[in-house]
Amino acid sequence: MKALRLALRALAREWRSGELGVLLLALIVAVAALTGVGFLVSRISAAVTLQASAVLAADLRLGSPQPLGEEYFREAERRGVRAARSTNLLSVVFNGDASQLTNIRAVTQGYPLRGRVLVADEPFGKGTSAAGIPAAGEIWPDSKLLAALGAHVGSRLAIGAAEFRVSRVLISRPDQGGTFAELAPTLLMNAADLPATRLIQPGSRVSYGGLFAADRSRIDEFKSWLAAHKRRSERLRDITEASPQVRNAVARAGRFLALASLVSVLLCAIAVAMSARRYVNRHLDSVALLKTLGATRAFTLAVSVSQLFALALIAATAGAVLGFLAQEWLLRTIRGLLSVTDLPGASATPLAVGFVTAIAVLAGFALPPLLQLSRVPALRVLRRDVGPPPPLVVLAFGPALAVVLLLIYWVVPERQMFLYFTGGLAAFVLALALAGALLVTLAGRLRGRVGVAWRYGVANLSRRRAESLVQLLSILRTDLNSDWQRTLPQNLPNYFFVNIPPQSRTEFVSFLQAQGARTTRVLPMIRGRLIAINGQPVEESHGAHGEDNFATREQNLTWATELGPDNRILAGRWWSAADAGQPLVSLASEFQEAIGVKIGDRLTFDIAGETREVTVASIRKVKWDTFQPNFFIVFAPGVLEGTAGTYLTSAYFAPGAARSLAQLAHRFPSVSIFDIDELLAQVRSVLDKAALAVQSVFVFTLFAGLTVLLAAVQSSRDERRYESAMLRTLGASRGTVVQGVLAEFATLGSLSGLLAALGASLAAFYLTTHWLELHYVFEVLPWIEGVFGGALLVAAGGWLATRSVIDQPPLTTLRG
Repeated sequence: MKALRLALRALAREWRSGELGVLLLALIVAVAALTGVGFLVSRISAAVTLQASAVLAADLRLGSPQPLGEEYFREAERRGVRAARSTNLLSVVFNGDASQLTNIRAVTQGYPLRGRVLVADEPFGKGTSAAGIPAAGEIWPDSKLLAALGAHVGSRLAIGAAEFRVSRVLISRPDQGGTFAELAPTLLMNAADLPATRLIQPGSRVSYGGLFAADRSRIDEFKSWLAAHKRRSERLRDITEASPQVRNAVARAGRFLALASLVSVLLCAIAVAMSARRYVNRHLDSVALLKTLGATRAFTLAVSVSQLFALALIAATAGAVLGFLAQEWLLRTIRGLLSVTDLPGASATPLAVGFVTAIAVLAGFALPPLLQLSRVPALRVLRRDVGPPPPLVVLAFGPALAVVLLLIYWVVPERQMFLYFTGGLAAFVLALALAGALLVTLAGRLRGRVGVAWRYGVANLSRRRAESLVQLLSILRTDLNSDWQRTLPQNLPNYFFVNIPPQSRTEFVSFLQAQGARTTRVLPMIRGRLIAINGQPVEESHGAHGEDNFATREQNLTWATELGPDNRILAGRWWSAADAGQPLVSLASEFQEAIGVKIGDRLTFDIAGETREVTVASIRKVKWDTFQPNFFIVFAPGVLEGTAGTYLTSAYFAPGAARSLAQLAHRFPSVSIFDIDELLAQVRSVLDKAALAVQSVFVFTLFAGLTVLLAAVQSSRDERRYESAMLRTLGASRGTVVQGVLAEFATLGSLSGLLAALGASLAAFYLTTHWLELHYVFEVLPWIEGVFGGALLVAAGGWLATRSVIDQPPLTTLRG
């Protein structure tokens, strides 16, 4: 208790004297950055997930070939979960003598629970959000169906035993997804009208769906309940099983936000290390004095630990409050840019993370100097040159290294990425150390020519590494964000065309080009089913047939001579011209992982009643978000050419191409038109939110980095005060000292900016190509920004931080 009382009294005295200003500022800003990032990331990530859920029209979707039990919907109502129903079936729709096989979707009120349905007044027109679902007696057919039947808004179409009036044209629905499972035209109707059609009879193929949506905690609990109570034939899906494009966008969002959080955590460690070192250095004399008065080593250690622990609590509390207020203000500022108006509430987890991380970082980076502080001999009272004995290497660096590794693993739990990132960070620190040694040597040769600026630079070189890290992540952020957004350019294909007859392929492509469409590759498509792996039936190793089973469900097959630019070989090799006609197949990595095969394994397919055995020649990584025709399974040329099939392609149509698409649907009635404009809009919306979140997070990170720079400059104030006084005493004018300080910081800023630009370019190249799987483009501008921006930033910050030192009269310093 004596140690605690002394620690608190000393803490109050030092607070009144202003000694704790820099230390508290560094800790508060570090904790504020960490908790603010946590609050911001949790809320915007939840909003991103909420927006991505629109691809299912719900948070959860339960599908079944049989009517769903009422107990599911009663339980949803009891738990406060919103619900809607969807009944899907194929039937022929008539307009007089014209008919068309149609995918009919009968939905209840509330559909969609997530996302929006777009409708228009003419086929292929610009869609607007629909209010509700079709009224009783009305239907919303899509553009392809109206064009095929020669109908328009106001026409009456026959469905089964009933007729309905076309009130709007269906442009898109949120759950149309990104697959080709439903190629027939779609019609949306009110579920209350379905019995009048008499379409559902014993033996009819009908798919029933239950849609559920709620806040995250309720939907997670309800999902667990559904998973435990659903029947074996029922399939439960959430956003993780949505289209690969949206899934990739959400995954990239999480990776960017994790990277931004990691920067803040590392800056927190740097800020605490800088402040703790200054704190300990300024208490060496007071601890020596306490020992002359009889204080033991344990007592002095207890006093110091109590003081720093109290500071950690104060800083963690103030920083958490500041972080919460900052993210609230920031969210209010950007709320208009988010399509999700009702953002989820902030999680309490960042509060606990802020407290635990602040204490852990403080312990990891302050423990070694604190142990040294307790070993200061009492003789230091008489001899200021006497200090504590040097610590063991393990005690000096072990705690800090352990904390850094734990923090990195907390943010990047994937083993491979953790090892890569840790190794890259160690290599970067080593490169900085070597560069620093080189600069010291260069400075020694130029000292007589440059003057005091280089002496200052060499003395304080180690304290400029924080600024270098800030420059590194700032440039890395710019590279990643710009490259990420380049992956979804505005002219991506927005229409897929399926079931193109082989005899009409050339004519169809010519028609697209004549209409001004930007076309892509045209690939053949055949349906087939995998029946055996290395001679063993797939039912024995992967279960029965069903949509849930990736291995046994029917697949789309193709063949190709050349590897597409959006495909990358992971294992094996792509075939050459000499391999034409050989029984070889290339698998997408997703399919290969699902069925568990390797290069050289034999796969047997049932294709149009014929059995074909092929050998796995290569494994491919496919970039699905290019929205070009791609397949899980690609055969070598000359193997499937004799099998009857169709072709598919994709194309980009500029806005306002409704007339061209209507003409195309009329001229090629067998071709299925798949509009993915709304899907693209969903993916871009997810990317925009994530990019906005990353930029917002880096506001905290940059501010924390500037605070680290301030702490580094402040830690050398005593030394600079003495050096300034000596220079002024020896005849240097105030202007000379100011020029030396500006030259020092400008030189250090430019050199560290150069090092940071190099490190950022290397790190950005690796992260974009290997981790985020994007295309890296080298840019010169970040190098210019790094050198000149670093010089201006550090020179301005250094001058502001040292201005009071320079202005202090030399006599006051020398007498003190």
